Amino acid sequence: MCGIVGGVAQRNVVPILMEGLRRLEYRGYDSAGLAVINNREIYRKRELGKVKKLEELLAADPINGFIGIAHTRWATHGKPSTQNAHPHICRHKVAVVHNGIIENHEHLRSQQQADGYEFTSQTDTEVVVHQIYDALADTGDFVQAVKTAINRLEGVYALGIISSEHPDTLIACRKGSPLVIGIGIGEHFIASDVAALLPVTQRFIFLEDGDIAVIGINDLVIYDKDGNLVTRPVKESQLTAEAAEKGEYRHYMLKEIYEQPFAVSQTLEGRFSNNTLLENAFGFNATTIFDQVQSVLILACGTSYHAGLVAKYWLEELARVPCSIEVASEFRYRNPVLAPNTLVVTISQSGETADTLAALQEAKKLGGKYSLAICNVPESSLVRESDLVLMTRAGPEIGVASTKAFTTQLVALMLMVIALGRRFQLGDINEQKLTSQLFTLPSKIEKVLALDAQIKTLAEQFAEKDNALFLGRGTHYPIALEGALKLKEISYIHAEAYPAGELKHGPLALIDADMPVITVAPNNSLLEKLKSNMQEVSARGGQLIVFMDEALSAVAETNIQIIKVPEVENEISPIVYTVPLQLLSYHVAVLKGTDVDQPRNLAKSVTVE
Repeated sequence: MCGIVGGVAQRNVVPILMEGLRRLEYRGYDSAGLAVINNREIYRKRELGKVKKLEELLAADPINGFIGIAHTRWATHGKPSTQNAHPHICRHKVAVVHNGIIENHEHLRSQQQADGYEFTSQTDTEVVVHQIYDALADTGDFVQAVKTAINRLEGVYALGIISSEHPDTLIACRKGSPLVIGIGIGEHFIASDVAALLPVTQRFIFLEDGDIAVIGINDLVIYDKDGNLVTRPVKESQLTAEAAEKGEYRHYMLKEIYEQPFAVSQTLEGRFSNNTLLENAFGFNATTIFDQVQSVLILACGTSYHAGLVAKYWLEELARVPCSIEVASEFRYRNPVLAPNTLVVTISQSGETADTLAALQEAKKLGGKYSLAICNVPESSLVRESDLVLMTRAGPEIGVASTKAFTTQLVALMLMVIALGRRFQLGDINEQKLTSQLFTLPSKIEKVLALDAQIKTLAEQFAEKDNALFLGRGTHYPIALEGALKLKEISYIHAEAYPAGELKHGPLALIDADMPVITVAPNNSLLEKLKSNMQEVSARGGQLIVFMDEALSAVAETNIQIIKVPEVENEISPIVYTVPLQLLSYHVAVLKGTDVDQPRNLAKSVTVE
């Protein structure tokens, strides 16, 4: 969950490393640091806090070099501090940056301390740099030393390594944590995300699990996990450096909320012919696999889990496809049972979510024959490990709180519902109806975005609140969950969500004038039930905020505020109704003065357990 950048070039790499860190700061922002080699000496700068602090340190005391590594940290082992910041150095000879977790670090630390190595940090990473130094002292061969050292490591890692004794060589290793190589002209770079390197290249190699890359200015050699020399394909990224910029917006999150009409249209683009879904959008063998499917298992975490919950409702209600959904981190540890011919569907923005990847692997061990990934990153681990893939095409999402990734996941999942529903009870008429509704989504989201000023005013009521309750029914219960998650993520207001029918089974005890209750009320068959739940809140003096279909009549109560949402068909209403909740959370966070894009304690891509 940290950011790595490295490079070897015929020019000073420090500005490139710093720009890369700025672009990766969404992956971790507890501390930042870099190390470069100059005249066979390693020079390091580290600073607690965000990358800007490191910039200020370098402005006061600059360093430069043609080879270097850099890191922005999200703490796992050891509290945020300068001493725990990367890179870590052993005896002025070897420097390492690391993403992931070394599970046997305590055992290695004990051995290394017995051998006379001094530890200056609380991190698991420091055992890596000592291990490499020790092997290098034995062999003098940098590459062999790294191979020897990583054979002792248990856990997950992406590593960038330099040595003052080999000042022209950068070594990168990957096991379970993403790492890419950027190909330039007379220069090479590494990063944990292509976004870091877009200003210098659009040509990338995506390292496979177990790969070790030996990188020079003009040379690049890759060994696979078995030590064999391999060639990995060079991919041309379609992303641009500008796509990951805020532009005119105050925050990335607001920009990404407003990008949703375009992101949704991109997710639909090219997936239909004559208004009919093309099954090859999921993969060349999708039809064969879908023909075998008898049930669906969805595995996901966080926001992606909420998308999966909506899909469960859709699959069972619209298509009559049996579906179960599991929190990925729970599934992998509870000895579950898979039904025959189950399609295992994984959902992840990054495609590198450690728990989701491990859950997919567990499902395969349990007999899961078919897998489908809903993902936003084409070269991610989840994509490579799945039989079928549907890319969400959301574009770069930099804000830690997911917005456009969620809505495009929902669109992609509805496409899956259509494809599978053909084989169950969806029917041609319902398929055509869903397809037509999907095509209207971009314009409907645009209409919701026009409510921004009204929602901004509404947010003022939350400035002094410490708690909030979200209610929804049916497919809008997961939307309530997502709304509560957004509010707590970026405003630090404690928020919970419940199915509205559960209100009287406990949560009603929380209702008072200081507990705002946000309710999602589309015009569907559950509306009358929901109105009864709303009256239960109103009768107890609770302050209700209702996002309601504009076709409905207002509820005449003094303590109920209504935001009229443009009329939308019930099937796609979860996608539309999530947008005003995103805007509400955003404006509340701005009013409270929190760091919207980089909320405390969180990072974007959860690549550790």
